[in-house]
Amino acid sequence: MTSPSLALVTGAAHRLGKAFALSLARMGYSIALHYRGSAYEADAAVQEIRALGVDAFEIRADLTIPEKIDFVFSLVDEFKLPLKVLVNSAAIMPVGKPQELELHDWDSALDLNLRAPFLLAQQAAKRMTNGGLIVNITDIGAQKAWSRYPSYTVSKAGLESLTKMLARALAPSIRVNAIAPGLVLPSNVVTEEQWHKLIQKLPLKRAATLDEITSALEFLIKNEYITGQTIVVDGGYSLI
Repeated sequence: MTSPSLALVTGAAHRLGKAFALSLARMGYSIALHYRGSAYEADAAVQEIRALGVDAFEIRADLTIPEKIDFVFSLVDEFKLPLKVLVNSAAIMPVGKPQELELHDWDSALDLNLRAPFLLAQQAAKRMTNGGLIVNITDIGAQKAWSRYPSYTVSKAGLESLTKMLARALAPSIRVNAIAPGLVLPSNVVTEEQWHKLIQKLPLKRAATLDEITSALEFLIKNEYITGQTIVVDGGYSLI
């Protein structure tokens, strides 16, 4: 970058969101770091980013409430830097078979994983007057029939469709792409034994490193002739 620019990363207090924020900071972007409930982790992430020599500030907001998205961008505007990158990383993964899933778990996943990225992209596009990049973090599960996670799977499949639609609508000045990770970090929705079994099914027999996922974001920033695409980084999960 020839002059300071801003990147907004949602769900960036920990896990993949934090890794994306750190990767952008290393590339010289100032960081607007969104989080919802992990205040301690968000503050630690901001301090880690500032230690890299770039500015950062945290924004607490529940993105399932549309008015809170307006609040996020009111703070982004106060930063007085051009918004160049939006990474939609915030997501939840309710567990429950289709015949068991509660309505709240259906709505909350669709509201955060799909509606929020759409509303965030709307607001970001208004500010990316000199071009920009929107990256939606989907999941290899968008192409699978994960019956234990129906609302999550449907929301991520919808997000990939939204990526293509936005890419066409916002071209040529704004590019929109997605990154679909496979197995990266274990979560509380699977046991250690289940995680190990999943890893052993992969052709590459290991989980991805954070750098292997964030390098896809760096690639999308550097290659300005890519839009409307989903970059799959899954160790061969899509082959099984």
